[in-house]
Amino acid sequence: MSTVSSDNPGDNWAGTHHFEAPRIAFASSVDDVTDLVARGGPMKALGTRHSFNDVADTAGTLIDVTALLFEPILDVDQRRVTVPAGMSFGALGRFLEDRGWALHNLGSLPHISVAGACATGTHGSGARNQNLAAAVSGIEIVTGRGQRLQLDEGDPRFPGAVVSLGALGVATAVTLRIEPTYAVRQDVFLDLPWAELANLDTIMESAFSVSLFTRWTGVVDQVWLKSREGEGNFEPHTPGHGATPAPGNVSPVFDDHDNTTVQGGVPGPWNERLPHFRFDETPGYGDEIQSEYFVAREDGLRALRALEPMAGAFAPHLLTSEIRTVAADHLWLSPAFGRDSLTIHFTWKKRPDAVRKLLPSIEEALRPFGARPHWGKWFSMYASEITTHYLRLPDFIELARELDPDGQFRNVYLARNLGLN
Repeated sequence: MSTVSSDNPGDNWAGTHHFEAPRIAFASSVDDVTDLVARGGPMKALGTRHSFNDVADTAGTLIDVTALLFEPILDVDQRRVTVPAGMSFGALGRFLEDRGWALHNLGSLPHISVAGACATGTHGSGARNQNLAAAVSGIEIVTGRGQRLQLDEGDPRFPGAVVSLGALGVATAVTLRIEPTYAVRQDVFLDLPWAELANLDTIMESAFSVSLFTRWTGVVDQVWLKSREGEGNFEPHTPGHGATPAPGNVSPVFDDHDNTTVQGGVPGPWNERLPHFRFDETPGYGDEIQSEYFVAREDGLRALRALEPMAGAFAPHLLTSEIRTVAADHLWLSPAFGRDSLTIHFTWKKRPDAVRKLLPSIEEALRPFGARPHWGKWFSMYASEITTHYLRLPDFIELARELDPDGQFRNVYLARNLGLN
């Protein structure tokens, strides 16, 4: 049976959003979820609280799904695994690796929940790697009025149900495609001259997964190359003239290097190298604000150059900026929908007023490139602009009204950013 608390749910993981919801319910079974939703009123699913904004907030009851625990169901013949929605990618990675299986990619932080990361279009990196949601082949949702719905890739509504921002209901289980396990080595290079970004495509394709970290001071401070065993040369390629191998483990943001995954070219399991941070550590808890924008890969270099004149304004407030690539997908609200993308990420010092002032200028510089914001991070764009970048948004709004006829799962965030009231 679910436990409902009248206490305010508190803050998100980074302390950048205080939930306005007056109560929180902890669901331990799918029946708990259906019973809660059937009672009516505003509701929203809550996972590991890693979104930086109010996407998961509600005027009613938050339903915490992290206690929805069941043993993942492994289907070796179909190469699928079904997991509880609130399970973290780190826990799932350990489960799969112990059994000789893997996912196609992971994000930088393994602590995030499977359903929450997929619902916001969260991603890792790699010129040929799609975001995490692209691995989903099935999803179970408790929709409006407590109806239980299972969707798979054969359903025409499926592409709208995976990256859904919680607008369709409470996801309770997710089925993901898997593949045989593989090893990854991680090599870090320092101080790549900014001029080398003239070869941006070559750099971003130089390994299975590539991340560039910069503080916009005329140099790429760190280049992280994650090379996958069995994909061409398993040895790292120097990303450009002037870059030097890191002498030991380095961190993209924080002074404490003990929380980063093993570097120095030491091969290890995919789940212990693809993330930047270790699952058994907590990186940077509460010290940051994050923003991120997706542009077409073909516009990537021009987009970076458009931001260069602003570097002096935002550098004092910046911990680091990460540049990655994500392959195109067909999910209606995915920021990588229909186009291979370059993502420009900002990890800010926790200075909310300064960040709010900077975001409109950054978005104005990126406007010619049709920039799409990461749904779970800070941005200042509104529905009037965001909706022009999503051709299937009318279909998504129709789907939301079909599955949630009473608007139980709508909130201020959806009204502000999608025009879904």
